[in-house]
Amino acid sequence: MKRKTELTREHCKPCSGKTSPLTGDALKELHVQLDGTWQIINEHHLEKEYTFDNFRDALAFTNRVGEVAEKENHHPDIYLTYGKVGLRLWTHSINGLSENDFILAAKVDQRQ
Repeated sequence: MKRKTELTREHCKPCSGKTSPLTGDALKELHVQLDGTWQIINEHHLEKEYTFDNFRDALAFTNRVGEVAEKENHHPDIYLTYGKVGLRLWTHSINGLSENDFILAAKVDQRQ
């Protein structure tokens, strides 16, 4: 099993339409490697909300998320409001979760 720090050393890889979304134990094995605040929703996507003292800090974090997303070519849905940033991750090409989502989640947590 990889640790969170190992996930941060990985890079997202393109998934083909033939790649199946992760389910069951495969999801659990990756999920335990995150910090415990990411939620798996219906075995389809990951969600997490970050809180900040103000809008400026939330926006700065959003920009850091954007930078890592561009580097990894894996892009989350981002919700930004005063003092909060919500993220939703899934692999659109397979309409579900892949290892890429967990890699990006671990890397985003490093940018907080």
